[in-house]
Order: sequence, then C-alpha cells, then structure tokens
Amino acid sequence: MTLTVVGIGGSVRPDSQSERAMRAALAGARDAGAKVRAITGNDLALPFYDPQVPERTENAIELVEALRAADGVVIASPGYHGTISGLIKNALDYVEDLRGDERVYLEGRAVGCIGVAYGWQATVTTLQALRSVVHSLRGWPTPLGAAVNSAETQLGPEGESEDEKVTRTLRTIGQQVVDFANSRR
Repeated sequence: MTLTVVGIGGSVRPDSQSERAMRAALAGARDAGAKVRAITGNDLALPFYDPQVPERTENAIELVEALRAADGVVIASPGYHGTISGLIKNALDYVEDLRGDERVYLEGRAVGCIGVAYGWQATVTTLQALRSVVHSLRGWPTPLGAAVNSAETQLGPEGESEDEKVTRTLRTIGQQVVDFANSRR
C-alpha cells in the first residue's frame, strides 16, 4: 500500500518561496515512495475557522479529508512578523475537525516543518512556531526542520537551489516523513 504525504504551504501568491520549499520536501517524499498531494495558494483561502459553524466550504472539506487520509504531512509557512502566516494558521485550525476521529488531529503522523522568510530571525521563529503547533496537534515533527532565508537563498520552481545544502535539507524532510510513516505501519 502506497503512503500518502500531504503538503500544506505557500501563500496566496502562486509559486511563492514557501510553496517551492514545500514542493522540494514533497519531491523527497515522492522519491522515498510516497504519493504526494499539495494544497497551496487559493486552496488555503478559507473562511476563518469557527468551531460553532458546522458548514464547510469545498476547500475546507478537501483540506480536512486530505489530512484525514494522510500518512504524513509537510507544512511550509512564510514568516510574517516573526511567526507563521495567518493563512497557514487558519488552515491548521481546521485540523480541529479531526477531533472526533479515531486518529485524533495529526496523531501518530510525522510532520515536516519549514519556515521561509526574508531574514534569519523570522525564518527561525516561524519554524519554531510550526513545530509548536504540530506538537499541540499531536503530530511528530521530523528531526530535521528547515529554516530557509530567502534573502540568501532563492528556490527554483521545484524547490531546487544553488545551495545544495538547502536542497538536500528540504528533500530529507520529505524522506523522514515517509521513513516515520513506514515505521508506524
């Protein structure tokens, strides 16, 4: 049975640096044998999460169903003012819809975390914030996370970089997600 890794990331700006970083990690997961799915850009433009409103938009339903079926997850957020973007945080708030599942929230799933910002301070604090949110959602952040400083490193359309260390780090995150999922089988 093929594992599924879902990537959540980017901004509403198509092909952003954080989306590209997520794609590089998903390429690592694909190379490790997983089927991958990316949820990016306008697919993340969701109404503010409200647990009191049971109706969900089509995009919200697709996000929750993808996460419900996922064996592993990759999350890449741009760093806005030192933390994850509101777009990514709101998408992660929808994980609350998994509270009644047998596998609550992100229980037992590896989650690769990537922070991308223009400068080291926001890059690192964004990564830390993602790891903290993943812990609270019962996910297992992969041992390797990525802090990509877009002031120093530009990523190509598939997440490739002239800095081989950055490319290798991003791909390793995807591989670690698959390795953990395989060990949980």
